[in-house]
Amino acid sequence: MALIRTRFAPSPTGQMHIGNLRTAVYAYALAKHNSGQFILRIEDTDQKRYDPQGIADIKNNLTTFGLNWDELYIQSERKKAGIYQQTAEKLVSDGHAFYCRCPAKNVKQAGYSTILRDPCRDRGLTSGAVKLRVPDNQQISYHDFVLDKVVSWDTNTVYEATLLKSDGFPTYHLAAMTDDLLMQISHILRGHDWMPSTPIHLLVLDYLGNRRPEIGHLTDILSSKGGKLSKRRDSVFCEAFLELGYLPEALLNFVILLGWAPKDNQELFTLEEFVRKFDPSGFQKANPLFSDTKLNWLNGYYIRQKTDTQLIQLVKPFVKQDVTDTKLAQITPLIKDRLVKLSDFPSLTGLFFSPPDLDKNLFDQPDLAIEHLTLATEHLSSSPWTKEAIETGLMAGIKSHGWKVGDFFMSLRVAVCGSRATPPLTETMLVLGQSESLTRIRNAINFLGQLG
Repeated sequence: MALIRTRFAPSPTGQMHIGNLRTAVYAYALAKHNSGQFILRIEDTDQKRYDPQGIADIKNNLTTFGLNWDELYIQSERKKAGIYQQTAEKLVSDGHAFYCRCPAKNVKQAGYSTILRDPCRDRGLTSGAVKLRVPDNQQISYHDFVLDKVVSWDTNTVYEATLLKSDGFPTYHLAAMTDDLLMQISHILRGHDWMPSTPIHLLVLDYLGNRRPEIGHLTDILSSKGGKLSKRRDSVFCEAFLELGYLPEALLNFVILLGWAPKDNQELFTLEEFVRKFDPSGFQKANPLFSDTKLNWLNGYYIRQKTDTQLIQLVKPFVKQDVTDTKLAQITPLIKDRLVKLSDFPSLTGLFFSPPDLDKNLFDQPDLAIEHLTLATEHLSSSPWTKEAIETGLMAGIKSHGWKVGDFFMSLRVAVCGSRATPPLTETMLVLGQSESLTRIRNAINFLGQLG
């Protein structure tokens, strides 16, 4: 079997989005499953949209997700070496491309026209932008290894695309295909939005006289709001998800399942497991739906796989107060099962740092709640401050009064925590301490007394 070489070829024009990450991890898995090589190629020839920080961001993102590359290439450096100029000139000399001087609104647009067959193609020009010469009355096709079908075009419907602009910069059509051949890329994975350009790329590959790489177009990711996932209306950038407290392993697992599925319906994958089980037949033909619910479930799962020590370090960037590791070690285990993302930590733990605002609507029976809290105050004022002593004494008091256990502890929970859904109550009071717990209970008694 020939060596599998795949590439991830982003443009440094902004943050990496979910679709980029999906393409990268699929290309990585395809190569590594077959003991092949994963190539990172920075396509930075679009000077208008170039972001100086972009290359560093791409490298950092791939490293964060464990997608380590075997080789790195930067197209602007290859452009300086004249690689794309030489390829364009070869296509012209072989009769597969021509120079074009179609008028444009500005110099950078020179060589663009809006008709399928360019008026410059038979003028014999010797300078200008270089455009692809598309043959008439032919069929061009390829087998898409993701879609698992043959896709064909009539060349009479294919326009003569610009390959090299008049300023000497290559377009994607020339640079990407040139590099795919020179870098001996065996498989190209890319988004479905590149499908309309595929006949152009097939012609360039064929004209350059080398073996075509296999090409596969991934499905579109759909938004829960309808239509394709959109940068303008949806959360799509990987860094934004990480800043919200989604774990890299959860986000990667989520992306893996956006367009690929194993035969055994496994849902939880480390990168190593995905590489081991990867099979191109698992690519799905239907467009996947971006589900926040699924992402949140995965993130919660991976949070709960962390040790308490690991989780303390992960939540630290989201802690608003100046808190010691000792205090975090007390609090974190109490809310671990309720964390969906790390940024939930402040809202789940605020009660440990300041008394809650009391809401009368949270007390079902205010008069009975006063009785509950009065008994709690009497017991907790003299009880040893341990879980067993607190709970044993409270249960004895509940039993002697004939109260319902759930009603009693709900009154106490709301008084201490200000909510009906909280971390474990006794453990919360142990963290708060005896003095603070009693202060909150007495404040609740006063609050309820004023309602009458």
